[in-house]
Amino acid sequence: MIIQLHPEIAAAQRSRIGETVAQFGYDAKEVITQHGIYWVCVGTAGFDIRRIGALAGVKDVHRVDAANKLVSRLWKVEDTIIDLGNTIRIGDGSCALMAGPCSVESEEQVADTVAFLVQQNVKIMRGGVFKPRSSPYAFRGLGMEGLRMFAKACRAAGIRIITEVMEQEQIDAMYDYVDVFQVGARNAQNFNLLDALGKTDKPVLLKRGLSGTIDELLAAAEYVFSNGNEQIILCERGIRTYEKAYRNTLDLNAVPVLKEKSHLPVVVDPSHGIGLRAHVPHMALAAVMAGADGLLLEIHAQPEKALSDGQQTLSFAEAASLFSKIKTLEMVRENWMDLWQ
Repeated sequence: MIIQLHPEIAAAQRSRIGETVAQFGYDAKEVITQHGIYWVCVGTAGFDIRRIGALAGVKDVHRVDAANKLVSRLWKVEDTIIDLGNTIRIGDGSCALMAGPCSVESEEQVADTVAFLVQQNVKIMRGGVFKPRSSPYAFRGLGMEGLRMFAKACRAAGIRIITEVMEQEQIDAMYDYVDVFQVGARNAQNFNLLDALGKTDKPVLLKRGLSGTIDELLAAAEYVFSNGNEQIILCERGIRTYEKAYRNTLDLNAVPVLKEKSHLPVVVDPSHGIGLRAHVPHMALAAVMAGADGLLLEIHAQPEKALSDGQQTLSFAEAASLFSKIKTLEMVRENWMDLWQ
């Protein structure tokens, strides 16, 4: 059960609600977010929840049987929209584009990418400055120095930044330079990190774990929400299976299933999902038609010279061609959805 409280609830009203919830044999945890005050109540006794809804100070009450209650669509039917300002939104029915290199490498590289994104009217740039790599000898990012340079170039162009945070100790240092914190697949169940990001007021993009299930991804989101941050984006990026013909198995089944189960926006990372540059556009377009709220794409002026993941990174020319196709396909999707409904 989820109880939504009025923002101006009086102490006596709060106490009365707590007593009633306890009488029904439920334990309540209070969650205060950017947008509301919630009590997440856990118990097994059956009763008429209208008895809670009638209490002074209660804005609404919902019976939610899902394990991950706050991120469930069972209580919040309308879609959550992530508003990054300056008309940049994720989850509003359009397909938001987030593009940039796997790793931030140099000031020149960032400047070239920003100029290209401005030309293409893409308003969110992805790029890693802390890189979790399978090999300890691979390029692992430019760290905070790179992030400050990255942010300076993007701020000047009105572009928002999404970049990966790997440790809870990095959050405060990164805060002023980041618009969306990304949690990578390897940290999908780093619960201390998820708890800490729940205490920030900036959006968090959660990537699905390397072999993570849908429920595990939703549980990760529940950790963030239950700590006070309801600005969450779910990201399907492929899961590890027995198949060796491509990097990961991009599970586009996840898009409609997640959108059915949760009110949070769902984006897709086809670059990591298939890991083969020639096929990234095909999977990106498939994700659009699957209903994705956005795409996370790796691009580089010279992919063959990229310091990481060049094999799955689109050139600027390839990216421009894909962006054009996406705009066309969005119109097709809109018309198709009208027919479908």
